[in-house]
Amino acid sequence: MRLFVGLDVSLEKTAICVISEHGKIVREAQVISEPEALARWIEEQSGSIAAVGLEAGPLSQWLHRGLSAAGLDVVLMETRRVKSALKAMPIKTDRRDAEGIARLLHLGWFRPVHCKSVSAQEVRALLAARKAVQQGMIALEMSLRGLLRNFGLKVGAISRGRFEHRIRELATGNAMLEAATEPMLRARAALRQELAGLERHVRGLAQEDEVCQRLMSMPGIGAVVALTFRSAVDDPSRFSSSKKVGPWAGLTPSRNQSGERDVSGGITKAGDANLRRALCQAATVMMNRGPSTWLRTWAERVARRRGRKCAMVALARRIAVVLHRMWRDETAFQAGAPISHAA
Repeated sequence: MRLFVGLDVSLEKTAICVISEHGKIVREAQVISEPEALARWIEEQSGSIAAVGLEAGPLSQWLHRGLSAAGLDVVLMETRRVKSALKAMPIKTDRRDAEGIARLLHLGWFRPVHCKSVSAQEVRALLAARKAVQQGMIALEMSLRGLLRNFGLKVGAISRGRFEHRIRELATGNAMLEAATEPMLRARAALRQELAGLERHVRGLAQEDEVCQRLMSMPGIGAVVALTFRSAVDDPSRFSSSKKVGPWAGLTPSRNQSGERDVSGGITKAGDANLRRALCQAATVMMNRGPSTWLRTWAERVARRRGRKCAMVALARRIAVVLHRMWRDETAFQAGAPISHAA
């Protein structure tokens, strides 16, 4: 008897539901969220395990690796589709969610998600740490501006290097303001120092990686964008066509068609938000700075026809397509390549 196993993962325990090939519930249980314990429980079942399914989440890739190492056929299921299917159930519990995942696995009504390699997850962790430190520093700067603005003290437009001097200059003479701003300035200085260290580490990783060096041959693509794209895609061969990278990154228009109604909306925003943001930043840089290339010329034509905002999003999508093709073909960017050839 072939069995389909659905896992609803939480931090401490995982709800498990096993259904047969005929759709009948065979067994339900709760097991601690550890790959060894889950693999041991699944292997004890009497029957042939056809597939094990779990929703993509924070612990899912770690569990996927552990269960795959135990010889099980494990599938990561796209969160959007699973969430939409489980929303139909009037009562939501972990037990019912596990049953719903098992039934989706049995019916085949799911979209598999790529499980990233350990190296890609390590790079993503480093980029996430850099972003968290950077956001913390920016939040402190904005808080300092807000504190002083209440007293009519305006910081104004100023470089990062002179920001600390400017705050001290405005707070001098007011003991309470000095007591309030000094700890925040010290925290900002510490965050700035840590951010500089992370930036050096990120640039070093990009310089040592052959793929990143090839991606950075395109104007507007720096170390952060190259590493973000490389770690998000992870394996370029999983896309049969480079054109599929744009929809995967959520940079294609959504569509709502029914009967005589056919509405094209904004971009779908599916997939990795950090990758989408990095590609849009690269597109903005390419459109406003740097040398003239066939990509920039194409984006300027789109901007005249549809506006600069639409052109920026379209350029971000096309950058993703070209980067993937450069990676697959192991070629550097050709600034003067004809559009038909490079696309």
